[in-house]
Amino acid sequence: MVTACGLLPEVQDETKNWSAQKLYTSAKEEMNDSNYEKAIKYFETLEARYPYGRYSQQAQLEIAYAYYKSSEPVSAIAAADRFIKLHPNHPYVDYAYYLKGLVNFNEDKGLFAVLSDQDMTQRDPKAAREAFESFKELVTRFPDSKYTPDAAARMKYLVNALAYHDVHVARYYVKRGAYVAAANRAQSVVKNFPQSPAQEEALALMVKSYDALGLKELRDDAHRILKLNFPKSAYLTGYSPETKDWWKFW
Repeated sequence: MVTACGLLPEVQDETKNWSAQKLYTSAKEEMNDSNYEKAIKYFETLEARYPYGRYSQQAQLEIAYAYYKSSEPVSAIAAADRFIKLHPNHPYVDYAYYLKGLVNFNEDKGLFAVLSDQDMTQRDPKAAREAFESFKELVTRFPDSKYTPDAAARMKYLVNALAYHDVHVARYYVKRGAYVAAANRAQSVVKNFPQSPAQEEALALMVKSYDALGLKELRDDAHRILKLNFPKSAYLTGYSPETKDWWKFW
């Protein structure tokens, strides 16, 4: 057996004598060719052999992007977080925040199909919320970053998606007669997403829920706000204070 093992070919490390620059350049070439697994291997080798210097720092950031492109979101976010922790004042730390947001933004694309027939109560908006927080930190800390305009635009999209998600959940509760839960979820939309168009239906859901609970004062307050902010709302059709079922817009 010992003799047989001695006959096995020795595994050669092609990068054995490569410089930091050579490792970095080769990794970038693999990235450009979409060979992300090999690129990650080169970047990690670079960081292990040359832990100090600009190539090592850049490799840490490139690893995060490579994981993102290879559809490994957990590893991508972990790599971005590590870069932020190790290099909080790095000139490209803004990109690390942007990348974190981008990973989470694309992680739950189903959330952005909120107006489709999918049951959004079955979907966890955690990734969307985390994307929003990453973009928010980028916009707040680096207002002049070249990534900030795109991050701000994505934040607006996320706000609307999250608001409609909560509206969908409130609608779900209403259909099942869980009016307290429906009113609370709809109210959270009004409080947390004041600029979202989802406010209109959220207020209408509050009206229906409060009426079902016999809370007439709260019902009328919600209706008054709905009428003030959305005077042409379809949910107001046929409304009259004397009409018992004025809230029946379904």
